[in-house]
Amino acid sequence: MDTSNGTNDKIRIAVDAMGGDFFPKNEILGAILALKEKGDKLEITLVGNENLIRDFLQKQSYVNKELKVVHAEEVINMHDVPSETYKTKPKSSLSVALDLQKDKKLDALISTGNTGAVLANSILKLGRIKGVGRPTIGSLFPTDSGETMVFDVGASVDCKPTHLLEFAVMGSVYMNHVFNIEKPKVGLLSVGEEKSKGSELSIETFRLLEKSNLNFIGNVEGGDILRGKTDVIVCDGFVGNIILKFTESVLDLLKSKFKQYADKGFFKKIWIGMMNKTLRVVIKDFDYQGYGGVHLLGINGVTIIGHGKSTPLAIKNMIFRGEEVVRKKVNEQIKRVLSENN
Repeated sequence: MDTSNGTNDKIRIAVDAMGGDFFPKNEILGAILALKEKGDKLEITLVGNENLIRDFLQKQSYVNKELKVVHAEEVINMHDVPSETYKTKPKSSLSVALDLQKDKKLDALISTGNTGAVLANSILKLGRIKGVGRPTIGSLFPTDSGETMVFDVGASVDCKPTHLLEFAVMGSVYMNHVFNIEKPKVGLLSVGEEKSKGSELSIETFRLLEKSNLNFIGNVEGGDILRGKTDVIVCDGFVGNIILKFTESVLDLLKSKFKQYADKGFFKKIWIGMMNKTLRVVIKDFDYQGYGGVHLLGINGVTIIGHGKSTPLAIKNMIFRGEEVVRKKVNEQIKRVLSENN
C-alpha cells in the first residue's frame, strides 16, 4: 500500500521506543495519545525491547490493532559514538526501524535518541535526495508575526555556500507546504545587512541566493531572528546550534527567575500566581512540546528528531509531524524545487 499519496490511507509511523531519556514509557504513552486522537489515520509500530514494551502496554490495559510491536535487541545510548553505531549496533531499535522504512514497510520514523546517531543512520540507510550535498535540520522560533525556521541547527558544520543554498531551498519548501506560507522569505544570517559584510562563506552564499529562484530578502542579523522579518534563515550548523541551545537556556532562566521572585515573599507568590495563566501563554510559544520534533530534510525518507527529554505530548506531536510530512509529499516537492535551482 502506498501511503504517501495524500489520500485518507493510514500513514505508517515507526517510533524508536528505546531512544529517549524515559524509554519506553514516554514513547508508548505518546503513541497511545496519537492513536486516541487520530487512530483512523495512523498505524504506529513501536520498535524496541518487546518484553518491556508489552509489559508496559499490559499495565496500561491498552489494546489497539493499529499499535504494533517489532523487537530490537540493541539500544543506542548517549555514550555511543554516533558515526560508529551504523556498524556497531545493527540490531538497535533505531537501525531496525530505519530498515523497515527502507523496505517500504513504514512511511516515517520518529526518534528522541542520540541525535548524531539518528542523523548518521538515517543518511546511511535511506540515502540522500539527488542534488543534496548535506541534509539539514531546522528549528522553529516564535516571532512577532508568527514563526521562522533556522537551518541548520546542528546537522552540518563547516558548510560550503552550495550547502546553505540547499538549506534555503529545502527550508522554503518546508515552510510552503507544511505551514502554507506562499513564497517564504529567506534571509542569510550574517553580521550586517550589507551584502559585502560577513565571512567568505556568507558573502559567497549571498551571491548564490541572489541568483536563485527563491524569495531572498538579503542578510539578517541575530537580533532579527525573533522579529519576523523572514520565514527561513540559513546559517552554518555550528552557529545555528549555538543559537538554538542559547534560546532554550533563556526559557529555563525565565522560569527560574519567576520562581525565585515568588519565593521572596507571600504577596509576591500571590502576584506570580495571578500572572500564571498569562505567563504560560507567553512561554508556550517557546515550548518544544507543541511542535514535537524537527524533520531531517534531504534524505530519501522521513525522520523526525526530538528532544531526549520529550514528554508523551511531544512524542504525540512528533508522530503528527511525521504524518503531515508524508501526506504533503515534502520530499517530492524538494526534488522538484532543487531541480529548478540547479
